Amino acid sequence: MSLLASSAAEHADAAGMPGAAGWSVVDRFERHAAAHPSQTALVCDGEVVSFGELAARTGAIAAGLVARGVGAEDLVGLLLPRGVDLVAALVGVLRCGAGYLPLDPALPDQRLRYMAEHAAPAAVLCDPTLRKRLPPTFARRTLTVATCQRIGGDHPPFREPIRAGQRAYAIFTSGSTGLPKAVEVAHASLAALLDALTSTVAGPPGARVAWNAGASFDASVQQWVRLCHGDTLVLVSEAVRADPQALAALLRTEHVTDLDITPSHAIALLDHLPTDRPLRLLVGGEAVSGSLWDRLAALRAEGVLEPYNLYGPTECTVDATVAAIEDTSDPHLGAPLPGVRVTVLDDALQPVQPGDIGEIYLAGSGVARGYLGQPALTAQRFVADPDVPGARMYRTGDRGAITADGRLEYAGRADDQVKLRGFRIEPGEVEAVLGGCPGVAQAAVVVRDDVPGGPALVGYCLPSAAAFDAEAIRRAAAARLPDYMVPALLVAIDGFPLTSNRKLDRAALPSPIPTRPTEHAFEPPQGATEELLAAAWCEVLGLERVGAGEDFFELGGQSLLAIRLVANVRRRTGRPVPMVAVFEHPVLRDLAAFLDSR
Repeated sequence: MSLLASSAAEHADAAGMPGAAGWSVVDRFERHAAAHPSQTALVCDGEVVSFGELAARTGAIAAGLVARGVGAEDLVGLLLPRGVDLVAALVGVLRCGAGYLPLDPALPDQRLRYMAEHAAPAAVLCDPTLRKRLPPTFARRTLTVATCQRIGGDHPPFREPIRAGQRAYAIFTSGSTGLPKAVEVAHASLAALLDALTSTVAGPPGARVAWNAGASFDASVQQWVRLCHGDTLVLVSEAVRADPQALAALLRTEHVTDLDITPSHAIALLDHLPTDRPLRLLVGGEAVSGSLWDRLAALRAEGVLEPYNLYGPTECTVDATVAAIEDTSDPHLGAPLPGVRVTVLDDALQPVQPGDIGEIYLAGSGVARGYLGQPALTAQRFVADPDVPGARMYRTGDRGAITADGRLEYAGRADDQVKLRGFRIEPGEVEAVLGGCPGVAQAAVVVRDDVPGGPALVGYCLPSAAAFDAEAIRRAAAARLPDYMVPALLVAIDGFPLTSNRKLDRAALPSPIPTRPTEHAFEPPQGATEELLAAAWCEVLGLERVGAGEDFFELGGQSLLAIRLVANVRRRTGRPVPMVAVFEHPVLRDLAAFLDSR
């Protein structure tokens, strides 16, 4: 059975072939900036940038890149902290005709280097403090945003018209083989996303949209692209994003009208929402529970929120379906966005009957170009569309059903891939890293709900030696994986349970609920830093006391709580704390010593 958006017919024939003049998001940005130069485009930590100022900055960046030989089909890496320079660089790259490649400074060096070497960008716009994190071979390709602007001067470059299939960006996602993979998205798909958002969940130009997702995650695309609709972007710092009260205060003081967050983040935020005006709330990235759906629907009825549930993978340009969250229904994924067709097929690739469960396939304007440098994997996941000659559809790996009244419902995964707080994780990638750590012969990774602070990622390790050093393994994993992919708990196991087919039985893995060590006497925190950290740990973990020798993760910490801990410590001290430090120094006294040494 298939679903097609009611307004999709006008898009279907032209998918990938925009014909109207000024169709691209770049054209729309330039047109709006020329017509409304004094309108605010960006707000970031008190800095306000108008559309006219942003157009001048991005034009100079584009000209500087062209002078360096960058053009259509090239990639330009962005190794920049969140801020005005990041937005200007991103738009500047698109204005020169190239595609952007976000490189998150929060990632471990090894992962950053792999991404840079695999994607081979023609240039990298880099913060001067981050140059050394790239491979030495990138020295001649790296320049600062300020240098690029000086090279470009005052005049934007001549640019050939953007083609529909031209690369707009590449974003890395978790890979099942142990290495991340880059998804390439074309300009036609990016323009279609903006059209779909503005015709379904966005109001007229002039909204104030929070940009709270990291640039290396696809959710950021549906946030920054609203600039090209004539909306204002309000940049949310990582510290504010991790603190529900601080985020609510920012929404209030900056008069934010549109916020896009994960369901997990929404749960933490709802008690602090401003109620003086309705907030358009987009949730996505993971399944919405029945209790959260009911709560959001009630807030819609009260006029506090206008909530929507959005669904879609990176391979289909962020969003494919949308559902208004109302009290007249149970959680569902809704209907396709304009230009998108949803099909549910059985194992023989035949459409299932209404209400029957099968695998979700997505077709239409949002389907990505494929995986950068991986033609075999692209052919495996992007398959021929039987309904449109020459077109492709994406095999999502999600299971679902289309109801008799035309709603798409989610029914879990067809493989082992998991979503945790909006982040897509291939267990195989984490297992490969854990298996390469000293003292680990084999590893398995699952998401468990039955742990403190859950759901959380749990790693089960078959030790290769008598001693099992969970702290050392976690440090080694944190050096190679993003923080959200580092298991919150590591459990030593004598052997892995197997199914009758001799495959890993993930459901039979034992409960990892940790117990606080009792064989050692409680060690009270010593000194101001240890006492401050203990207070922060108690607040974040919901404990009455924490000893100097206790491990944050063994007490129930995980990546989301680590983010909150970092925000909590910063609020108490005014000093930034690197996220990775919590993973590298999970014992309270060790983290205190690290902070004192800085």
